[in-house]
This record gives sequence, C-alpha cells and structure tokens, in this order.
Amino acid sequence: MTTHSGSTVTFKRPDGKDVQGYLATPARAEGAPAIVVIQEWWGLNDQIRGVADRLARCGYFALVPDLYRGKSTVEEEEAHHLMEGLNFADAATQDIAGAVAYLRQRSRKVGLTGFCMGGALTVLALGQGVAVDAGATWYGMPPLEYIDAGKITAPVLGHWATQDEFFPIDNADKLEAKLKDAGVSVEFHHYLAYHGFANETAAGPGRISRTQYDPVWAAHAWDRTLTFFGRTLWG
Repeated sequence: MTTHSGSTVTFKRPDGKDVQGYLATPARAEGAPAIVVIQEWWGLNDQIRGVADRLARCGYFALVPDLYRGKSTVEEEEAHHLMEGLNFADAATQDIAGAVAYLRQRSRKVGLTGFCMGGALTVLALGQGVAVDAGATWYGMPPLEYIDAGKITAPVLGHWATQDEFFPIDNADKLEAKLKDAGVSVEFHHYLAYHGFANETAAGPGRISRTQYDPVWAAHAWDRTLTFFGRTLWG
C-alpha cells in the first residue's frame, strides 16, 4: 500500500448532505490555489490519491471527492457496475460543487480536473454551471447534448488519445467546436496514445487491454496541465 500525505475530510454538498474526500495540502498553504480532482471509474484509490499528492507538491490544495462512498475496485466489470450506479448529474451539481465550495473557504481560485469518467464529470460540471476558474479534462467527456456550453465561463484544457476506444477522438473534435462556438477559451491536445495514457497503473492486458500508460505523453500532458493551471489559478 502506497503511503499518502493527505487526509480524509468531510464537506457539505449544496443540499446539505455530507461527503468525504481525500485532501492533499501543499507545504505553503497560505495563498495557495486549489484543484478538485475527479476519480476514474475505479474509485478513490491509491492512484488518484497520488494525483492529488502530486498537485500538492506543485503548490495546490487538491481534493478528491469520494463519489462511490468508500467503494473502489481493480476489476473492470465491477468498475463498470459502480459507474453505472452513479448519478452523474447529482455528482456534478452536488458532490463536485460541494468540493469546490469547500476549497473556496481557503483558496481564492479553484480549478477542476478529472480522468476518464472523471474527465466526463469535469466537462459535465462545467456545463452545469459549477463555478470554477479553470477546468482540465483527461480523455473523458459526457454526451455532447448534456453539455450547456453557454454556462461555461472558465477556460478549458483537454487531453485526448487518438487510439481511445472509449472516447473516440472525433467526439473530442466535436466538443472543441461546440465550446468554441459558445465563446469558451479552449486548448485541446491530441496524443498518439491509448485511453488512460497518464495513469501509471494502466498496464494493458491484465487490467483493460484497451488502456496503456505512456510515460512520455503523460509527461507532456502534465507539463501542459501545470502550465495551464499556473496561468489560470495563480496571481
């Protein structure tokens, strides 16, 4: 089991219900911006805690809401079952909005990022009017008709894999066009990679044969993400 530096916190949703999450805190907390991190379909596991820890090392508060309420898995079939049981609209407008509000108590600017299922939820939350200062989606989007691009006020960064069988690259192009038509500031990047290319546990056969970690493209995408958040959340 990996050792993590963060802690479990409880925060309120807009409807008053409690949600737990994993909060990673930067060494210099005063004046630090914050980022809400949304899990892949595996749940709040070691890997996504590691993403939050990484952002904390870069100077951010990073909060991962526990969307599955304590459940996680390494099995694709169970992950699909957990994802199917998730109310996406409720997660976007309540869990994510509550996490943003919690972080606003300590940070002037708050960003949002998510991976796979979490990437889809990132775009959905932005399109539901959840007020953040920047959003970065990693290889995930909801159906285009669920996105109200007119409600998106924050700049959006997107990382897309050209070999992605879960979220075809053509749909990323359609999403980019929809956001640009609505006047959203958009920065999308394509990578010659498979789904999950930034997840260091995505090891091809044995997990999902259609995912594959790519350390080179992951490093490029992380550089772009940190530059994006540096530009939009600091100062």
